[in-house]
Amino acid sequence: MPVTPVALAHAEDLADFVAASPSSYHAAAEVARRLEDAGFTPLREEEAWPVQAGGRYVVVRDGATIAWVVPADATATTPVQIFGAHTDSPGFKLKPQPTTGSRGWLQAAVEVYGGPLLNSWLDRELRLAGRLALADGRVVLADTGPLLRLPQLAIHLDRGVNNGLALDKQTETQPVWGLGDPSEADILAELAASADVSAADIRGYDVVVADTARGAVFGKDSAFFASGRLDDLASVHAGVVALAAHEPAAGGPIAVLAAFDHEELGSASRSGAAGPFLEDVLERLYAGLGADDSERRQAYASSWCLSSDVGHSVHPNYAAKHDPVVQPVLGSGPILKINANQRYATDAVGAASWSAWCERAGVAGQEFVSNNGVPCGSTIGPITATRLGIRTVDVGIPILSMHSARELAGVSDLHDLTRTAQSFFAG
Repeated sequence: MPVTPVALAHAEDLADFVAASPSSYHAAAEVARRLEDAGFTPLREEEAWPVQAGGRYVVVRDGATIAWVVPADATATTPVQIFGAHTDSPGFKLKPQPTTGSRGWLQAAVEVYGGPLLNSWLDRELRLAGRLALADGRVVLADTGPLLRLPQLAIHLDRGVNNGLALDKQTETQPVWGLGDPSEADILAELAASADVSAADIRGYDVVVADTARGAVFGKDSAFFASGRLDDLASVHAGVVALAAHEPAAGGPIAVLAAFDHEELGSASRSGAAGPFLEDVLERLYAGLGADDSERRQAYASSWCLSSDVGHSVHPNYAAKHDPVVQPVLGSGPILKINANQRYATDAVGAASWSAWCERAGVAGQEFVSNNGVPCGSTIGPITATRLGIRTVDVGIPILSMHSARELAGVSDLHDLTRTAQSFFAG
């Protein structure tokens, strides 16, 4: 069935969002920018917060963003509906002393970040993006645009490559970015120029490698959407669109978007889901509503977290890797993620609530469970449930090529996830 014009427009907006978000720091800034344009008040953690009923607020911590909408009649025990996602994606991060090279080539010294499909990064035009910490105390965003490439060795020089490609993470994943003598070049100067600052003023940096190709709709009936960083910018985008449009009803919950960093590394950082960011925000939010500790915990007891991250669609060429019965597929709706060993936080009550949110949104949902012989991944859901004790459900969209430099989603699923997020925020 052809996707709707609204779903196609939503996919194109996601392409814009991903293009503006080559690093987690850019993603956090883009979330804040979009929400500020929608009338949200930006807050700074080092300042007092005038959190009031009826307000719309957004705060950034490093590569993470949390935003919320408070109903006009909110009280000290009004629950929260938290839509959680993450801003980082697997790939490569720039090392110290990053300008390297040999044999007349300039190269960049990079370290593997998370668990990328290494071969998918070969023969693509790549960019460097992230944040620069300057001598005067400022922190600025930088994005070089197309600059690097990981050229694959020609088949003439590796006749057995089609029998299996295994890249050495140290010696075979260092991209080229120019020609010349490394002692006379500085890749930090390229980053500095993109941010209109001096390379001599850079005192620190958090910079990653990102694919430069724009997201694209394609396939029969425009069913497919391919892009870098769908894990998990697809969920972040869904949450942003849903929250920007959210108008709380009387007696409704506080709608919260929590977009964390460092999920691909385990979330253990000050801006990750295992860190204190969300708890810090909620404590200050409820303090603004006059809640004491007991009242805030009353609110938590009636609250929900929807942890949204991508999951696996059944792969037509590797069906044996999937559960033989539960086989979600692109274009058939977002997925409810279930695991007996609590790699996902979904339980029976959460499954029933997810079904209700989907039904109210007019969305058909699917389920995902791993093949018993294939280890199951995890995400921010169990971490958030453990930290706060808030009931949590793990969901997402099915994709193929997870952790590739360019992943594959269904156009209709992307829009359906946003519609379900809107239903969830309503309570």
